[in-house]
Amino acid sequence: MSQMAEPQAEFAEYSGATRWIILIAVMMGTLMQVIDSSIVNVAIPQMMGNLGATMDQIGWVSTGYIIANVIVLPLTGWLSAVFGRKRYLATSMLIFTAASFFCGMSNSLGMLVFFRILQGAGGAALLSTAQATMMEIFPPEQIGMVQAIYGVGVMVGPTVGPTLGGWITDNYSWPWTFFINIPVGILAAILVTMFVHDSKYKRSTKGGVDIKGIALLAVGLGCMQVVLEKGNREGWFDSSMIVALAAISLVGIVLFVMWELHTPHPAVRLRILKNRGFAAGTIFATVLGFGLYGGTFVLPIFLQDMRGYTAQQTGLILLPGAIATTIMMPITGRLVSWFSARGLVAIGAICFTSAMFLLTQITMDTGPEQMFWPLALRGAAMGFLFVPLTLATLMGLRKQDMADATGLYNLSRQIGGSIGIAFLSTFLDHSTEMHRSVLVEHINMYSATAMQELNKLQAGFMAAGSSMHTAHMQALQLLDQTVQSQAAILGFEDVFRLSAIVFIIAIPLLLLFKKGKAAARKEGDNS
Repeated sequence: MSQMAEPQAEFAEYSGATRWIILIAVMMGTLMQVIDSSIVNVAIPQMMGNLGATMDQIGWVSTGYIIANVIVLPLTGWLSAVFGRKRYLATSMLIFTAASFFCGMSNSLGMLVFFRILQGAGGAALLSTAQATMMEIFPPEQIGMVQAIYGVGVMVGPTVGPTLGGWITDNYSWPWTFFINIPVGILAAILVTMFVHDSKYKRSTKGGVDIKGIALLAVGLGCMQVVLEKGNREGWFDSSMIVALAAISLVGIVLFVMWELHTPHPAVRLRILKNRGFAAGTIFATVLGFGLYGGTFVLPIFLQDMRGYTAQQTGLILLPGAIATTIMMPITGRLVSWFSARGLVAIGAICFTSAMFLLTQITMDTGPEQMFWPLALRGAAMGFLFVPLTLATLMGLRKQDMADATGLYNLSRQIGGSIGIAFLSTFLDHSTEMHRSVLVEHINMYSATAMQELNKLQAGFMAAGSSMHTAHMQALQLLDQTVQSQAAILGFEDVFRLSAIVFIIAIPLLLLFKKGKAAARKEGDNS
């Protein structure tokens, strides 16, 4: 049977209506997974009070989820092939749903962290196996639009999560951030069980389960994620714990790669990275994760800490970006049939870079009106990036490699997000401190401007009834706060500038993608 006849036979297994029902089912799972990665963050203070946990302890609610997720993500191809796509996807949805219920019922920190880890492990399939399923059951001419719909959940979820979490926490209580998953998860699992078929690309375990590879993967990625999550708080390499974990992570990942490339029955098929386009796509997906999750982390800090907005107000300010992404996704889904994927990715990268440079103009007086267009442009850029990047990365692969490829592709975006959050938060702290030192140098008794401002503030406090000494101390304190705020603003500007530079550096990777329309590319092209 020819390469083209084989896919057509596979597409014939599903009617048009069945494909769209499956799309709805897997999209429900994807939205649950992506939103849950950020929805609980705004409920952290309430959790701390209810569970009697410190900030360091409660951080494991998010860290445990992400660690389990990144460990299982690259294994989803193997798990799907061994247990069957239908069984693995439906079981993962039920695990995620059951874990959500027990998270909401948790009355201790240990119980909550345990079920968050279980939730993260179950959630891995809701990203990669869902995406692989869509790539296999839809014909090439529909893949662009299907990936656009899938991309709305992946790209908008991190923005919607905190807003939804804030609304639920304010109006109900933190357990409901988990309980909302239950009806969605049950319905999605039922639809998958009814309509999804097992992939014909199954793997035998006769050669044995790759225990060594899985163990090395868990150690390497698990330790790396802890380093990224806790590094900034622990002072990075000033902490012996971080140094030890970083060393273990490096050794674990190197040994994992060496083992997987030489073992005859690997748990993760790293050999698909020999495909030039796929390798370039995974690297660019890391950059995309850096910009998406790093920006989603930094922007709320600016709006809440510097401008004093609530979580719900912050969500509304960020909403134009989410709306722009939602609008651009289906448009880009159509454009991939007419224009080259790398051209569209280049447009998205340029738009993202422009948006970041616009955000470097922020001041203490910047409000929602001034942030509207930069955030809308950033959202549109994400819409331009996701679909063509996904298609350019995956469409040149064989069907039997798709499950492994989507696992690695989603892992790269997730790791990029973790790196973005860790690096940008550290960079923000150091940049703010540097600018503060420079500003403080200019505030002394020899600076006429500084003395004039200090005397003005002191006079104001004395007019309000303070003694000369008290007014002087109050004026110094207020001046120090002003300096700190200005230093922080300059720090945020540096962060946005750095994000733009990272995307500029990544643009040459597009030359590694093949020319042509991604949606029209034939499968099996692994050259």
